[in-house]
Amino acid sequence: MPVTSWWCELAWLGGEAPASGVVLSAEDGRFTTVETGVLRPPAGATTLRGLVLPGLANVHSHAFHRALRGRALPAEGTFWTWRTGMYAVAERLDPDRMLALARATYAEMALAGITCVGEFHYLHHDGDGQPYADPNAMSAALATAAAEAGIRLTLLDTCYLSAGFGEPLAGVQRRFSDGTAGAWAARVDGFHAGESVRLGAAVHSVRAVPAADAEVVAEWARSREAPLHVHVSEQPAENAACEQAYGSTPTAWLHERGVLGPRTTAVHATHLTDDDLELLAMTGTRIGLCPTTERDLADGIGAFGRMRAAGIPLAVGSDSQAVIDLLEETRLVEGYERLRTGIRGHFSAAELLTIATASGHAALGWPEAGGLAVGAVADLVAVDLTSVRTSGGADADALAVALAAATAADVREVVVSGRTVVREGHHVLLGDVAPMLQAAIEAVVSR
Repeated sequence: MPVTSWWCELAWLGGEAPASGVVLSAEDGRFTTVETGVLRPPAGATTLRGLVLPGLANVHSHAFHRALRGRALPAEGTFWTWRTGMYAVAERLDPDRMLALARATYAEMALAGITCVGEFHYLHHDGDGQPYADPNAMSAALATAAAEAGIRLTLLDTCYLSAGFGEPLAGVQRRFSDGTAGAWAARVDGFHAGESVRLGAAVHSVRAVPAADAEVVAEWARSREAPLHVHVSEQPAENAACEQAYGSTPTAWLHERGVLGPRTTAVHATHLTDDDLELLAMTGTRIGLCPTTERDLADGIGAFGRMRAAGIPLAVGSDSQAVIDLLEETRLVEGYERLRTGIRGHFSAAELLTIATASGHAALGWPEAGGLAVGAVADLVAVDLTSVRTSGGADADALAVALAAATAADVREVVVSGRTVVREGHHVLLGDVAPMLQAAIEAVVSR
């Protein structure tokens, strides 16, 4: 394949300030050279104005939740009332509708600078809970959606077996279950991921997977060196129910089952004890934060600074798609810690960008992505520094400006594995994404 080159006005190569005049070259989807201090664009290189970042990694997504934006909550409500609306959408999905909705949602992610997404996927079967003719038809729809939207996918196939601690599944929840973890593993092993898809696993939560089954899922992931994700302590009610059922916190219970470890990401982890933090740090487990969802659902504010102090790697995700904007997710990591402590300045710009890039890709099983370096996957995102949100800063302030004020609307160019997916703010593979979202959502939302 031919070599492709980009001349970047400013690019973040690590550290607290961007480099000027950076030339990036790529071949076969990997960066082959990185040069700095190049004053003018070389012949044949594409010019990228603004601040160029590595591709952003969305570690936690439920693509079909995009249909709920602005719809699910009444004037007053909680996570549990929101879930009722989510189940109503889940009832109406089939592989074709899932493909249309996920494709448009992933295209919105691409427009926001996301080059890889982790899909926490538990909507497996038909409306009666029976497998489709292809037992992985929903998984295939998600893989196709990501490919057509131009981004990479880590499919976190999720084991979901009970409605609560010892409670049988009911209603739409029957679509989520394979019956046992052994049957879950057999189905997952029958799915053949494409070139831009990596396969991982998920334990939905401590309430949805009994002990022996959680151990089966953990061993499946361990034996394949695959990412393993799990919802942890999203709600105080989850903690209380786990204490009543098992006499321990969700984190401690997961540790006893062998779920925690360096390839595991604990999603949310909003309501943790000091002992929980120590266990996560000791086992090398990551935490996937979803601040805009936690804000939207009134879940609470996690102890982000204590997580950092414990040495726990952090990443961010869009989860419920209340907002698809990883710059905002990352900004809230610092912002919420300010609100929690009454003190400003907890995370440096480089730390926050690492959370959204390299750390997120590692959590999704793509450790070779997330940096502008020789040998890394050739992903890049150009952020406009001349919009009404970002104008006025000097080059040396570019990282601070991007983290303080830039939004997904300021993403102008996106390259995924060496291929241009977004140019001048437009999706070059799919065209106008808004009507695609409108049609896909109308197909699954009852009116």
